[in-house]
Amino acid sequence: MTTVEEAAFAGDEAAFADLAGRHRRELHVHCYRMLASFDDAEDAVQETLLRAWRGRDGYDGRTYFRAWLYRIATNVCLDVTRRLARRQAASPGEMVWLQPYPDQLLDEIAPPADQPDAVVVDRETIELAFLVALQSLPARQRAALIARDVLGWSANDTAALLETSVAAGNSALQRARATMQQRLPARRTDWSAPRPTAEERELLDRFIDAHERCDTAAAIAIAAEDLRVSMPPDQLSFVGLTACVPLLERAFGPDRDGDWRLVPTSANRLPAAATYLRRPGDTVFRAFKLDVLRINDGAIAEIITFGYSRFPAFGLPDHMTT
Repeated sequence: MTTVEEAAFAGDEAAFADLAGRHRRELHVHCYRMLASFDDAEDAVQETLLRAWRGRDGYDGRTYFRAWLYRIATNVCLDVTRRLARRQAASPGEMVWLQPYPDQLLDEIAPPADQPDAVVVDRETIELAFLVALQSLPARQRAALIARDVLGWSANDTAALLETSVAAGNSALQRARATMQQRLPARRTDWSAPRPTAEERELLDRFIDAHERCDTAAAIAIAAEDLRVSMPPDQLSFVGLTACVPLLERAFGPDRDGDWRLVPTSANRLPAAATYLRRPGDTVFRAFKLDVLRINDGAIAEIITFGYSRFPAFGLPDHMTT
């Protein structure tokens, strides 16, 4: 053990909290991948740190402290999955618990000292499509795939994480990979940009402009024919531009609820827009929804819409005056 670890494990609660706290954000992202919920991940991290403190006597000093915390966090997430009895989901619309992750919080994770320019949270492993595909896996297969293909752990370390044999861990990984290949969108290797590209930002600007001007034609012009719109909290999904156009017509038409203002942001390394609505007779624009966009071949291929309850995590105000 290092001197800091020795103090932490000697019963110095403040030292332990400081040592464990250095890994808090990356543990949160790990739990988020396991659970696909920002709030559930926060609860899981709290439980992880509590279990780590209470079980500090079980730390042998030979295992890396970070790996020890990941093992605890994974077990917490497996317990959460069992307790909540969440069924495996095939689409965002089925996942009422799905929540977005603010990019500014992903950027808080420091890269390794010897790789200062490294992308710590790669887009491929945090994008919503990847999260949804993960949720189609049994929890232990999910943990195996995250350990091997996201964290880059060895077969031995993964087996230790799952408290199983190397053979069983490898078997779980193979089954998980096969399922993910079936579930993930085509051209997954094109997702490698660490954050929204210039093309995606330009399409986001056009998306915002079309909505603020209530221009249905402009919104249709930037959408793919097979556009998918999902609203996880409400378990609603619309597939195909024909099915989605009535949504735009209701939002932009003469009987719309009011005027719109949108603020650009980013979530899960994707372009996003926070929407505010000023209803007739009101003097301010109030928080309404958050749209996360997936763009493919120069068009918006998917919109996942979340409620305004996510605004605080993004540092967004609850209203705007202009």
